[in-house]
Order: sequence, then structure tokens, then C-alpha cells
Amino acid sequence: MKGRTLREKMAELEHEQWAHWTRYMLDNLTDENIERWRRQIDTPYSVLTDKEKESDREWADKALEVSRKHAWEHS
Repeated sequence: MKGRTLREKMAELEHEQWAHWTRYMLDNLTDENIERWRRQIDTPYSVLTDKEKESDREWADKALEVSRKHAWEHS
């Protein structure tokens, strides 16, 4: 990853997250999941359950790791 901007590294991670989510969604497209996902779309992060927040935290950790590695490479 050396030599690429932090923006490009974060964009790559965002694409990875989108692809992961889309693959999961297409593999699990049930009426029950669609109803749950619609509810989550309209729910602010602060009122999600801890279980629901955990997936977002996992991707936040990945973003922080990309940021840390980038800072280390450029220090």
C-alpha cells in the first residue's frame, strides 16, 4: 500500500465494506432481513443495540488500522 494516499486507502476499504455488505445482503435476502434492515436504515447509530453497533465497530477498527499504517509509513 506504500505510496498511495490515505484517501485511496480509505476508498479501497470502503469498497471492501460495500462488497462485503452487498454479498451478505444478496445471500440473505429474506422478508425478515429486509424489514430489519429498513428499520436500521432509519435508526441513528446511538440507538442501535450493542449487537447492531458491533458490525460498525469492526469496520471502524479496520479504518483506524488503515489510518495508523498510513501514518506510520509517512512518519
